[in-house]
Amino acid sequence: MKILFLDQSGKPGGAELCLIDIAKPYSDRCLVGLFADGSFNNLLQQNKITVQVLATQAIQVRKQSSLAQGLGSLGQLAPIISKVVKIAREYDLIYANTQKALVVGAIASFLSRRPLVYHLHDILSDEHFSKTNRRIAVTCANFASLVIANSQASKTAFVKAGGRANLTEIVYNGFDSKNYQISESDVKQLRQELSLEGQFVVGHFSRLAPWKGQHILLEALAKCPQEVTVLLVGDALFGEQDYVDSLHRQVTNLGLEKRVKFLGFRSDIPQLMSACDLVAHTSISPEPFGRVIVEAMLCGTPVVAAASGGAIELVEHDINGFLATPGKPQELAQIITACLQEPEKTAAIANNARITASQRFDVAIINQQIAELLERYFECK
Repeated sequence: MKILFLDQSGKPGGAELCLIDIAKPYSDRCLVGLFADGSFNNLLQQNKITVQVLATQAIQVRKQSSLAQGLGSLGQLAPIISKVVKIAREYDLIYANTQKALVVGAIASFLSRRPLVYHLHDILSDEHFSKTNRRIAVTCANFASLVIANSQASKTAFVKAGGRANLTEIVYNGFDSKNYQISESDVKQLRQELSLEGQFVVGHFSRLAPWKGQHILLEALAKCPQEVTVLLVGDALFGEQDYVDSLHRQVTNLGLEKRVKFLGFRSDIPQLMSACDLVAHTSISPEPFGRVIVEAMLCGTPVVAAASGGAIELVEHDINGFLATPGKPQELAQIITACLQEPEKTAAIANNARITASQRFDVAIINQQIAELLERYFECK
């Protein structure tokens, strides 16, 4: 089976990292078409996956864009659609990995007479998408032959928005646990480089955006013992610099300058997670999946997650992690403090999480699930 994958981003977010794992088994017979150039292109090539950049400038439409803004982007989409139609005729199916890719893929699917798969990495709710974009996404997705949702939460929101349940299957993200086995010497060296000796380190791994809730963690930190330090790993991606500035002001106003480190974008995520005593996931809107949650588990680092969306499908409170009510810094502070004061219990929970996550989210098993779906839906047709 020859597959044309489509993705809108030049930067490696969670959906893009997932795509790398999905495309790898088809690397000798697939092409990834990107709507923007960037470091994601480099990552794909490093994994020996053929890439073609199909656009020279970013498509000027966002999740909250209006109908007028969406129509304004048609001029940018037309040449991309034309390219995709031509390329798609050399492949057996089109696999859209993001919403803009879905719109292009749906039109190209119709014109090239190639079936369409949509991998849904979003919760299609009014918290994340405008009404117009939800309607467009659902209409295009219902044109697909198969929708793969990355969690029950994503599927439920899709169906509630008008998506067809009968064409939607749930497949969680896959991970190679070997990538998260970090030596103690590397962890010790990294903690020394970051001057973290003697600190209880809470890491937050996400782009800096209001709905990701870094401000909630900072509020919680102010209520924690002095030895608790926070690492914020990530930076603004989509014009959210105002939020980054507000976080710096918040640190100053709370007197946390010596207890918060902004590390920006980093490529050594497993190493940093392993150097943390706890990883905090603090999204104030439902997360479609929660990739950083599983990554922390695989590192053997305990995790506290916001109890909504896909996160509650990954974490069982007090069994393989901790759950906190979204947007409640006092509750989050209590869990952080408990992890600091009860190291043996916390370590046991983290060890349990590592074992279960390595089994439940093994990339080989996940890829097999996707391969079986593609075979069931397409090879017999």
